[in-house]
Amino acid sequence: MNFNSRVAFAQRLSAGALLLVGLYATPAVHAGATFKIDDTKWLSIGAGLKTSFAAVDDQAGVDGDKWDTDFFLNNIRLYLNGQLYKYIKLTFNTECHNCSDGGSVRVLDAIARFEFNDYFNAWFGRTLVPAERTELDGPFYNPFFDTFGKSPFEPADNGLQGNTTFPGQDPSNLITGGAAGQFGRDDGVVLWGSLIPNKRLKYAIGAFSGLDNDEINPDSELQYGVRLAYNFWNIEDNPGYYTSSTYYGKSGDILTLGVSNIYGRDLAGTATTSGNFRGTAVDLLMEKVLPNEGVVTLLGEYKNYDISSWDEVAARSGADPCFCLFDGNSFSTGLLYLIPQQIGIGQFQPYVRGSGVYPNSSSDRYEVETGVNYVINGHNARVSLFYQYGDLSSKGIFNFGPDVEGDAESAVKLGIQLQL
Repeated sequence: MNFNSRVAFAQRLSAGALLLVGLYATPAVHAGATFKIDDTKWLSIGAGLKTSFAAVDDQAGVDGDKWDTDFFLNNIRLYLNGQLYKYIKLTFNTECHNCSDGGSVRVLDAIARFEFNDYFNAWFGRTLVPAERTELDGPFYNPFFDTFGKSPFEPADNGLQGNTTFPGQDPSNLITGGAAGQFGRDDGVVLWGSLIPNKRLKYAIGAFSGLDNDEINPDSELQYGVRLAYNFWNIEDNPGYYTSSTYYGKSGDILTLGVSNIYGRDLAGTATTSGNFRGTAVDLLMEKVLPNEGVVTLLGEYKNYDISSWDEVAARSGADPCFCLFDGNSFSTGLLYLIPQQIGIGQFQPYVRGSGVYPNSSSDRYEVETGVNYVINGHNARVSLFYQYGDLSSKGIFNFGPDVEGDAESAVKLGIQLQL
């Protein structure tokens, strides 16, 4: 699920400087080391880390009703960006997701970037499929530490699905040798830019490899993604077509409505019951700076996913290997307030958040969350303490079979996020 390469996208380099800190244009400063090669060439490096502690009231534990505690290395990323020519840049990023559970380092982004002006640009390679705001935030540019797993994943988030057994499915019949991407990325091309004066309407449209499985997708049908976002108040400023879900008031008043859609033929199901996938999402960001310099942030997201031409129950419980995606509706919303007074080296940002997932052929699930962020340096240094309650984690965000059960659980978590 971010996940974003945000290192030194458009900085001006001082002539003759050999080493300096690169700052990109968004108000939440993301710094990295930048090396100048000549007047047109430079190379920058950076890193991002998320680590946490969790205590979960696991009613299914050996002794019953015990708190399961553990430490996690949620994300570790290395960022590499460079400019070869005025209009030609490259990005190479890696990710080790859930490294504490045996995860391995993987290629996250590998992008040839042709960036001409505000209105038209093209990215080729492994890059994000245009989708809802949470996907384009990634794990580092969303105000909630637990960024993902609160609403169903896109096809390109299901690259590790081969390790998952669905309820009623024979473990020997998992899909193998194929995926529709990973970490929200896929191999393809994205055209992006701004329309109409003042850059208020942002667009991104892309075509990608789709499901790489000869049984379910024998004709190698592509998957397509498109996103439109209109800025009613101030213009959001992010690298490429990426997003952030808070600017901590540094960008002034923000009100942006986004609509996205992902579609692909033979993008889900099994060899005998393959289906066409459509995933539509609407998201809203409102951030208001109050007269006392406090900052109110409101986030909302709604998804409607549909898979046509397949028998969902049969696909999830049958003998065939299954690339089983979500079919139904979901929502997630959050309200945050950044207290203007600095205490120590940072500011407190209390918040509440709610999520609901409503599959067409499985049980509903929900989660409520309340917590506080201690914001030290925007997205680059932040500590989060929060409490969660619901059955979203126990039922899972992949398991949407007809017999899924799970108890509501409490969880207390502490997360640390750092970026350089």
